[in-house]
Amino acid sequence: MKEQDWRSLGLTDEEYQMITKSLGREPNQVELGMFAVMWSEHCSYKHSKAVLRTFPTEGERVLQGPGENAGIVDIGDGLAVCFKIESHNHPSAVEPYQGAATGLGGIIRDIFTMGARPIAALNSLRFGPLEDARVRHLCREVVAGIAGYGNTIGIPTVGGEIYFDPSYRGNPLVNAFCIGLLEKDKIKLGKASGVGNPVLLVGARTGRDGIHGAAFASEELGDDAEQKVPTIQVGDPFMEKLLLEACLELINNHEILGIQDLGAAGLTCALSEMASRGGTGLEIDLDKVPCREEGMTAYEILLAESQERMLMVVAPEQEAAVHEIFARWGLNSATIGRVAADCILRIWKNGAVVAEVPADSLTEEAPVYHPASVKPAYLETTSVLDLEQIPDVTDANQALLKLLAVPSISSKEWVWQQYDYLARTCTVVRPGSDAAVLRIRGTKKGLALTTDCNSRYVYLDPYTGAQIAVAEAARNLVCSGAEPLAITDCLNFGSPEKPEIFWQFRQAVEGMSAACRALKTPVTGGNVSFYNESGEEAIYPTPTVGMVGLLEDVEQHCTQSFKAPGDYVVLLGETFNELGGSEYLATCHQLVKGLPPRLDLAKECAVQKTVLTAIRQGLLHSAHDLSEGGLAVALAECCFEHEIGAKVELATHGLRLDSLLFGESQSRILVSVPAEKLQALLQLAADNQVPAFTLGKTGGERLQIQVDGQMQIALPLAEAKATWREAIPCLLK
Repeated sequence: MKEQDWRSLGLTDEEYQMITKSLGREPNQVELGMFAVMWSEHCSYKHSKAVLRTFPTEGERVLQGPGENAGIVDIGDGLAVCFKIESHNHPSAVEPYQGAATGLGGIIRDIFTMGARPIAALNSLRFGPLEDARVRHLCREVVAGIAGYGNTIGIPTVGGEIYFDPSYRGNPLVNAFCIGLLEKDKIKLGKASGVGNPVLLVGARTGRDGIHGAAFASEELGDDAEQKVPTIQVGDPFMEKLLLEACLELINNHEILGIQDLGAAGLTCALSEMASRGGTGLEIDLDKVPCREEGMTAYEILLAESQERMLMVVAPEQEAAVHEIFARWGLNSATIGRVAADCILRIWKNGAVVAEVPADSLTEEAPVYHPASVKPAYLETTSVLDLEQIPDVTDANQALLKLLAVPSISSKEWVWQQYDYLARTCTVVRPGSDAAVLRIRGTKKGLALTTDCNSRYVYLDPYTGAQIAVAEAARNLVCSGAEPLAITDCLNFGSPEKPEIFWQFRQAVEGMSAACRALKTPVTGGNVSFYNESGEEAIYPTPTVGMVGLLEDVEQHCTQSFKAPGDYVVLLGETFNELGGSEYLATCHQLVKGLPPRLDLAKECAVQKTVLTAIRQGLLHSAHDLSEGGLAVALAECCFEHEIGAKVELATHGLRLDSLLFGESQSRILVSVPAEKLQALLQLAADNQVPAFTLGKTGGERLQIQVDGQMQIALPLAEAKATWREAIPCLLK
């Protein structure tokens, strides 16, 4: 075989030698294609697998950790939740509508293939500056793709996050999160068991779309990215809705021995993973695969990533019933093979064997690399920040308005108003607060969901920045009244073959691991997305955290908005002279420098415990974590929904004015409390050794912030809210 054959498919010479050793011969073209997609970074995690093993993955509530289609945690009363986040970055850079839509469709399938009914979706999006015409196009189309798929299938998109930064100009990030609900004794796994059992392919017909999509996701975006459009899958949410209902009916009423969705690497991945997990082989006849195009070759059928398809193994006595169910739902179903005893994938086409590969050679025997790791040289410059060289703020009113107009801080209503966030009628807290909250029908329970990551922090200090991503996610859930349970992550980085990038990756995983252990939120699964680069520029390292929390009584949920005039405004947690990595420093001084705020995990746990207890005891009217923009922005955000102002008095106590107002010190939560419950809150904070500062009261139509007896901010709410609300729509016009 010619060298260009395997090199053109992304395989190295050494990997080709590994393949020939595993097979005991040279692979044919079909087999080579199978290895190429399964040993791609996207499918094999060959550069990240060793590092990912350091994550904490076990806990009292964990029922299914990494290694399956999605993680599952126990929420009591015989119920469990299944959730996962994954990327669809490269496809969305090339064809943003379908890239985002099929990203959502794929993560939804990951959930119901585990036996869970999907109940909600979130997303985490990153784009370049909206002043760029191409970025505006990507942003509009990605949001439209998410809305078009989610709204049609009837799964509410209830929250998420969206950031804008020049590092994402050529390579946007589209991370899709989905959560489902199931009875914990009905968990289904993706494995092939029982020699002789039939293997069925159900759902949409197979076309030529998406061939080598996994390989496309495992390379940097180049100047020829626009020519990659034929590799992008096309989604059909109507088909997925039928597939979802048919599969759940089957799971609830019949015995399924194994089920696996077809995503990256298509049929090749589903077949090899099911066989490998089950310790079995598979005999597959590609002539029985329903195809929508004439003359499809074995190579095309095995590697196509056509959407809305599932692979399943059932007992022989269930085979007819399965076909009947899918026929009734108007879906294709075909028995394409049988489970074999020899652990070999044996693929037939036109009466001849076209591929004969040990299943484990495609999955378990993929290479594992330990790349070189070098601390990036840029950190020597960026870590140095001399605040004495930066003038303190002189017009805090204008600084606050400028921050409220930053797209990463401003209202995301333009985004979420396109989503049907009330579908299924279980949404208790709508988009716009710290976390979404869902009701679990038939119980008193609720679920809180969030996605979080400040990638600027991670760029400046990957270890601390990744810790903060976990801590902020947990803080958002606590502010909603939920106990954080577990996380799923989407680790978005540049090329792992560059030592500086791999150092960022390893440091971030170590930081996340430390935070997860401290907060008792194990990692149940997720996704690694490498090669997020365009030209010579890599994105900011972005380890997105998706976190799930539990409310034992959903009526005890809390939101960020002030509820009534006359309440006391209390800040829990300490403020320091910290401006490194802040939005204020980037926006008002055009500097991305310094170290991110310090994070003391013991203090973080104490603050979260205090707020969660206070909410459960009915002490608070609102709770809001302090993040981008610091205290002044958080106060403004608390005022906007019900248009209730506030008047607060602060003391510098040696702090700079800009640090006090706009610094982003961690482990701080702003709460409002009725007068009669103030002392109980302050006592609770003291019991937990959490600093508590009574700042002032709610009321009026202005936000007023006095510092050391001088009025520094006095803004009509109408002006501040208009600035905050119109920033993104104005840029998108």
